[in-house]
Amino acid sequence: MADYRSATLMEYLDALAARASVPGGGSAAALDAAMGVALISMVINFTIGKPRYARYEKELKKALEKSEKLREEFLQLVDLDAAAYKSRSLRDALDVPFMVCRLCLEGAKLLPGLVKNSNPNLISDVAVAAAFLESAFSAAYFNVRINLKSLNDKKLDSRINKELLSKEKILRRIRYQTEEKVGKIIRG
Repeated sequence: MADYRSATLMEYLDALAARASVPGGGSAAALDAAMGVALISMVINFTIGKPRYARYEKELKKALEKSEKLREEFLQLVDLDAAAYKSRSLRDALDVPFMVCRLCLEGAKLLPGLVKNSNPNLISDVAVAAAFLESAFSAAYFNVRINLKSLNDKKLDSRINKELLSKEKILRRIRYQTEEKVGKIIRG
């Protein structure tokens, strides 16, 4: 299995840009999502310990634990996507981006609490995290769709597509609401 998670950023981007089949869009989607939840962790880390936010400390620590767990999972998926593609197993190649989509929504669910209960100096980073998680979801969804097409299993296609369309609506609503609230905070 490739070890992109331990590569430098330059090494990963060079590999992504190379005339090679891996890493590709699925791996990049997982990295995009990892950046989104890393921003969530950063916002929380800058908020925890500040007296102004002491009443949210327990909630913030739970959110930090979740964002860090998600970051680790996304980093694993960066490599698992490349391994799945190399294995030539369409089912494995489908499962990795499908998991990225599911986990993007889990990350996005952390955003509403941050808009209200985090350091306002980092509020733009909350909006950036929302944008990364939505773009990662969309990118992974394209990979799910192409692999479903190749599998040619109408029942599986219908079930997965129904689930992801539902998750996409929720994630888009979270992003929209996050951007609206962040915009109001920024404008004052």
